[in-house]
Amino acid sequence: MPPRPADAPPHDPVSALTYSDYLKLDILLATQEPRMSADERRPATLSEHFFIVAHQACELWLKQAIGDIGAATRALRPRDGESDAELAAELLERVCEVLNVLLGQLVVLERLPVRHFAEFRHSLGTASGAESEQFEELGRLLGDGDGSEVLFHAFKAAIERRGLSLTDVCRLGPGAGVHHRIAESLMSIADRYWRWKITHLSIISKLIGDLPGTGGTSGLAYLAGRVVQPFAELRRERSHLHADLAPSRAG
Repeated sequence: MPPRPADAPPHDPVSALTYSDYLKLDILLATQEPRMSADERRPATLSEHFFIVAHQACELWLKQAIGDIGAATRALRPRDGESDAELAAELLERVCEVLNVLLGQLVVLERLPVRHFAEFRHSLGTASGAESEQFEELGRLLGDGDGSEVLFHAFKAAIERRGLSLTDVCRLGPGAGVHHRIAESLMSIADRYWRWKITHLSIISKLIGDLPGTGGTSGLAYLAGRVVQPFAELRRERSHLHADLAPSRAG
């Protein structure tokens, strides 16, 4: 290698970075490996590729949602005597949009022809979406209806430190400031999570009917039993407003 000229600018690894390098596209685009051979029933192979891409994209967005929820939860907890509710609100508003994208990634699977799925489904073996560790983690953070809502508990503790109750936040609405925004985001997150599960149930019903799941589950019955809405306590408090604030008919 010839010597570097004395007046040559120093090597800058940042300025030399390319789009492909930054996103590691050589690795990313090589991770779709349909089990069907590329020369066997090409349309079905493309559909399997489509199936893989949709699920990989879901896992990437799940990683983002989990990271943002974790950061929002930490922001709601006091650190050096203070919490950062504004940061939590900002992050949770982003989670709402990420879950919208996740729902879209699922809806696109409606374009998977059932005849193609039938051709490659046996190649999945026992692999099943029920094994998604990240979706399980998302459910753990949101509570998944079992009362262990990590995020929601952090929110309740944050409003209590401000001398407010959940009832206060619901009744005050925008008057509760950032805590109202967070409560609204929590409801939106719960709704999108629930819609994801309903949509998943609908798509599986179309694709496999009453067949058992690839992971050995009962299929539709198993999925239907897991369709729950997080943050039940917040939903109940909001529903009480109909009785508390409705105009009286007396007189």
